[in-house]
Amino acid sequence: MSDNKLLEVQNVTRVFHIGGLFTGTRLVAVNNVSFSLEKDKPEIFTIAGESGSGKTTLSRMLLRDLEPTSGKVFFEGRNVYSIKKKNEFSAFMKKVQPVFQNPFETFNPLRRVEEYLFDTAINFGIAKNKKAAQESVDRALHLVGLSLEELSKRYAHELSGGQIQRISVARSLISQPSLILADEPVSMVDASLRMTIVNLLRKLRDEEKVSVLYITHDLATAYYISDRIAIMLRGYVVEMGPVEAVLGNPLHPYTKLLKESVPAPEPEDKSAWAQRIGLSTTEVREYSRQGCKFAARCPNVMDKCKTADPPDIETEGRIVKCYLYQK
Repeated sequence: MSDNKLLEVQNVTRVFHIGGLFTGTRLVAVNNVSFSLEKDKPEIFTIAGESGSGKTTLSRMLLRDLEPTSGKVFFEGRNVYSIKKKNEFSAFMKKVQPVFQNPFETFNPLRRVEEYLFDTAINFGIAKNKKAAQESVDRALHLVGLSLEELSKRYAHELSGGQIQRISVARSLISQPSLILADEPVSMVDASLRMTIVNLLRKLRDEEKVSVLYITHDLATAYYISDRIAIMLRGYVVEMGPVEAVLGNPLHPYTKLLKESVPAPEPEDKSAWAQRIGLSTTEVREYSRQGCKFAARCPNVMDKCKTADPPDIETEGRIVKCYLYQK
């Protein structure tokens, strides 16, 4: 563990047991995943993969919603699972804020949207009452292109999906966090609104110095906004490094397949990627298969790929879990 790390994930694994005690299946949803974000270098770090890759299970562990079977998660040098006291957990959540996939599930349709924002400010000790919270709430709303005045006395159903998702981001900003964990934040908004949300995440990184952990299946938006990316497959990170390297010149056969599913724009034109549609979901394979989880579909498969997990190999500025790059 390093003192200059904002977030450090060390060999995190999560195992689920499905079915009966003796006849059930052992499913390794996240398998030995490690990565870190630095304190003094705000960035957008993306975890990408198709449905069933383990990315949402990983995000739940980072938010303490789910405990790892093994491995550790450190935030600002402290193991987050050593936090027991209520005030310490509140301090952790003040600095690590989530933005979820469906913004309409965040807000009760029978309650005014502004009430949620005031509650956030009061619960995190930003303000003592609603009147005192108005300045903090309005500032957060202005960061996402809205204002308290235009939302006053309005309900979620009176707003568009794009507005509600921006309000979700504003809610997360009220506590002035160091890290936002955004789980599929654009998957339920119209394609025309996706640019608004992803540009907002870039603005938070550049102007507010907030790091973003972006969970997605959409390589288009991932390429457009990310600094680094980790590609997940059946619980493993199979390729990780700078987004320009990983998506510009993928090495792992699985990453190559993902890239081929997105029509290729001009390499230097990142904005063109943001107009593409997300990846289609392929069939979910058995997590318990021995060896590389991509072996059944890999055009370069070797005998050893089917019997033993590939090692993590550092090459060409990234980490690749593939025997093709083993010296």
